[in-house]
Amino acid sequence: MIAGESEVHETYFAFEELRCEEQMWDWEGKDVDPNIVRKLLVNHPDYFKDHLLGRDVFLTYRVPNPSVEVAEKKLLIEALESIPRCYDVAEKFYGKEIGAPVFEVIVPFTTSHLELLRVTSCYSKIIVGKEKMKLCEAEDVSVEDWVGGFKPKSVEMIPLIEDRESLSNIDRILIEYIKQLKPEYLRVFLARSDPALNYGLIPAVLLVKLALSKIQTVSKSYGVKMLPIIGTGSLPFRGHLMPDNLDNFLREYAGVRTVTIQSALKYDFDTNTVQKTVERLNTELRRTEIKEMSDEEAKETTSIIDAFTANYQHKIEELSEVINYIAKYVPNRRARKLHVGLFGYSREVGTTQLPRAIKFTAAMYSLGIPPELVGASALANLSERQFELLEEHYINWKDDLKFASLFLCWQNLNYLIGEKEIVQKVTKRFRLTEVIPEIMKDLELLEQATNIGLGPRNLDHRKHENMVNNILISLAKDSEEVTRYIVEAGRIRHSLG
Repeated sequence: MIAGESEVHETYFAFEELRCEEQMWDWEGKDVDPNIVRKLLVNHPDYFKDHLLGRDVFLTYRVPNPSVEVAEKKLLIEALESIPRCYDVAEKFYGKEIGAPVFEVIVPFTTSHLELLRVTSCYSKIIVGKEKMKLCEAEDVSVEDWVGGFKPKSVEMIPLIEDRESLSNIDRILIEYIKQLKPEYLRVFLARSDPALNYGLIPAVLLVKLALSKIQTVSKSYGVKMLPIIGTGSLPFRGHLMPDNLDNFLREYAGVRTVTIQSALKYDFDTNTVQKTVERLNTELRRTEIKEMSDEEAKETTSIIDAFTANYQHKIEELSEVINYIAKYVPNRRARKLHVGLFGYSREVGTTQLPRAIKFTAAMYSLGIPPELVGASALANLSERQFELLEEHYINWKDDLKFASLFLCWQNLNYLIGEKEIVQKVTKRFRLTEVIPEIMKDLELLEQATNIGLGPRNLDHRKHENMVNNILISLAKDSEEVTRYIVEAGRIRHSLG
């Protein structure tokens, strides 16, 4: 479990050991240390004397969005209040006036330019604006006279776009923001995991490509430099950023300038391999350009997204009960509070609640049904033009499906429809009687449409199959061994979820 002081050290580890250039400091959904800058500078003075925070390495806040945060909306104010304190600490440490150590904030669940304007106005008017306030009628002393000025005077917004409607209309959000603030540059953060959870693998990738194309169009039209960010995990469902898939990844997400290095990549590969991966990303992400879509391509791509989404969502709804149950056995690796997920708010799927993307993905792999494969049989119904567009804009779709297929467990599916005790204690309990045969038929159609052989290929995959088979048997017996098998299976994949 990484929490508290461990997260502070992890930031230094990411900078010094892994050679990452930026660390996201996440105020959303957990107790966060507001003294991160002071602790970094005090605990590792030699490193930060040579690597200026805010110039050579960067700390970027992700703050709560009060529009969706249920319980702790005012954490936004606390996060923004800490930015001038970070500045004061850094100025004292470096012994001179410097650039701000924290000068950008990520606004999650951005659906409108107004959410960005509210945050930037909140900082300038409430945090910095109070420095001119007079404290007592009896004297002419301002807040600035008393505690010093507030720097930086403004912070840059990074919209984090996470749902289909906002990704599809990202140009409108950016244009309205640019008209209001006229920024010199704009970093736009595109979610990759939640769209996959909500709509499926292929729709998630195509939504990102559609958004990147629109970002490029806005950049050219308004002369604002765009620096896209994408939030990726290790498994294909969440982005497929793994050391042995790096060439494919760089081709797939051409034009992206920043990618997230999540825990699976940080800790489930040897340090030398991770360092080489990060070094290539730092070098090669800067070299590529975004591939734009024509209006006709964008329209046809949307129809592809529709087809796969409908196929995927129906089955995930039917699986939701067992997914949520298995997710309880997936161990936490971060100390988080309750997270507001998008799936529960999706109009297309009613009020189905699912766990966070990591636990969702882990639960599906633990069941023996990689989520990448769910709904993928819609490939068989694509027109020739649609298939051409899929090949053009999701370059590695077949490689991603091949990778996921190695972890499909046919034996679990057969048990769920034919093994008496499993049927009684799992299939009927979680109302899987109809959906498992549907998924099996789906998988057969997928094999026919792609010529991908679904199932294990080598001894590691066989070992994984044994582990997820043990998970299903342990679920039927209500055994406490479930978590142990989930972790062992995750080790083989180099990722829990």
